[in-house]
Amino acid sequence: MIIFCSISGRCIKFKEEKIEQLEWKNILICLLFISEDPLTIKKIEETTGLGRKEVLRLMNELIKDYEDSNQPLRIYEIARGYKIGTKTKYSAWVKKMTEIRKKVQISSAALETLAIIAYNQPVTRLEIEKFRGVGCSGVIYNLLKHRFIKITGRKKTPGNPLIYKITDTFLMHFGLKNISDLPRLREIGIN
Repeated sequence: MIIFCSISGRCIKFKEEKIEQLEWKNILICLLFISEDPLTIKKIEETTGLGRKEVLRLMNELIKDYEDSNQPLRIYEIARGYKIGTKTKYSAWVKKMTEIRKKVQISSAALETLAIIAYNQPVTRLEIEKFRGVGCSGVIYNLLKHRFIKITGRKKTPGNPLIYKITDTFLMHFGLKNISDLPRLREIGIN
């Protein structure tokens, strides 16, 4: 039995019958459409009961279908998941119709702190301050508030300091699929 839940939280049960490939693609498009956050392979597996290989195959076919079609939409791979959105050439029309949400303005201190966390995670405040040479409590507070970083536990050292890592919000803000998409330090001239 397959269970689909609507945005309102109402769940509907369907008998699991043989579903054809086109129907699976339509189901995946619906899931992409209602998903607020990037839809992960794991979430698709949990929702549909499909195996990882089948989900990857269907998603790759959908991405290609949308790229090859004359439709204004495409499927983006972002923040370890998938999102449906408009093709770039239609962005001017979308901007006219919708009120553009301002992206969070990131100060140079916050950007520097984010880079330290991204390249050295998991990391403590003291380790960040050692890199930067200045205190960063206020910067960390703001990064937490805007959900660019998260607390992932405590380090087993004296004082049990908090440990920080980047979040999917960070990946989405910078247009990255995952952390490995960051440029290597030697590529940007840092040894």
